[in-house]
Amino acid sequence: MEPCEVVVAVDLGGTRMKCGLVAADGAVLHRETRPTPRVLSDKSDGGRAVLDALLETVVELAQKASADGHKVRAIGVVVPGVIDAETGTVGAENLAWVGTPVLAEITAAVGSDLAGVPIVLAHDVRAGGYAEFRQGALAGTTNSMFLPLGTGIAAAMIVDGSLVSGDGYAGELGHSRFIHGDAAELCACGQWGCLETVASAAAIARRYGARTGRTVDGAREVLELLAAGDPDAAQVWDDALAVLVDALVLYTTLIAPTRIAIGGGLVGAGETLLQPLREGVHARLTFQREPEIVAAVLGEEAGCLGAAQMAWDRATADEKGETA
Repeated sequence: MEPCEVVVAVDLGGTRMKCGLVAADGAVLHRETRPTPRVLSDKSDGGRAVLDALLETVVELAQKASADGHKVRAIGVVVPGVIDAETGTVGAENLAWVGTPVLAEITAAVGSDLAGVPIVLAHDVRAGGYAEFRQGALAGTTNSMFLPLGTGIAAAMIVDGSLVSGDGYAGELGHSRFIHGDAAELCACGQWGCLETVASAAAIARRYGARTGRTVDGAREVLELLAAGDPDAAQVWDDALAVLVDALVLYTTLIAPTRIAIGGGLVGAGETLLQPLREGVHARLTFQREPEIVAAVLGEEAGCLGAAQMAWDRATADEKGETA
């Protein structure tokens, strides 16, 4: 392998970190996954363990790049939660991070060897959406959305050709309230009736278990039961579809996307998911521009590829004296 310039890219989203060394033309010269430390239920030290694992991963990838003769031009790290773009701190309930100074910690960890190398810290879903926008299912659009349905739900929004960050707060569609009254469940965010409590992959498995008293192996097993004609699985699935249609209609009315790419674990259901969403949205719209609803194409690599693209954008902008 010929030495070249690369960026270090790490996606902390999910149960495993997705990592890589990526060249300027998008070629992934090295890829690997690493386990994300489990945050204990009492969260006594889980947050620190996750941060230490992230720092170790960034440092070791940079060292590998150097050992292979490559020059590191930038570092891109994407994480779940709410990122304060001004301070580089992160709040992430599932990681036990509260105002955690992630950007400062990464800067300190890479030390003098990479002093001056730009570091991009961004949201994992926005990074995934950016990758889909630049090279995936949203390519060629100027107004679109990436909506991964996994353990949680968040959105990456492309508006007038630009990825919307909202200073690190934008896109939390999963924490919009769509369920009211006695049916509303308490969300991890503290609000009742959020989209995420009904339509995420985690919610589908949990709600099936609560309805039947049976433990299932995630949403995948619920979908298998649905295909086998299980009426409880059908009800849980229909409930999820109904609120997803509500969310897509609201987003379409407000932002007018031409295309919506659905990703995350639930997109594995294929047309069992996509066709009812298309039909439900079509039936509800009156004057609004109707979006295409398609499957995202980059899979689990989307966040890492987005981190790399964002890092290269920053490196290029810095070289030109621009603002990325």
